[in-house]
Amino acid sequence: MAYEESLRSISLDADSSLAGYTGVPGTPGSAEPNNGKAQYRFVKVTGRHQVGLATANTDLVVGVAQNKPQVDGQAVTVAIAGVSNVIAGAAITAGDKISTDATGRAITTPGTGTPLVLGIALTSATVAGELVSVLLRVN
Repeated sequence: MAYEESLRSISLDADSSLAGYTGVPGTPGSAEPNNGKAQYRFVKVTGRHQVGLATANTDLVVGVAQNKPQVDGQAVTVAIAGVSNVIAGAAITAGDKISTDATGRAITTPGTGTPLVLGIALTSATVAGELVSVLLRVN
């Protein structure tokens, strides 16, 4: 089971890759309460005081989005240190070095190229879409 602990965070503005109206939970057509467009995904700086989804394992990631901004420019809380939930992009084993995929999800750091290690998995995920706890080591 994924968990969060000792999070240190900052607040930045969301760009269009993070912001997405998810509607009021429980109403027809709205997203499930925990299925925001960018919650629990790695983010990078995309402008002045602004962040967007990390899209490559070489991106300079600043942290993990903790909330679901609904419109561009709305505040997004970004975890920069501690243990954060991150959505898995594939199966992950506790102890794996973590990088990001093209949609900001956690993946095991590939052994080729120059991927940045963003943290260490403290829990496992058997499939993509599960939450995994990651001890952040953002660059």
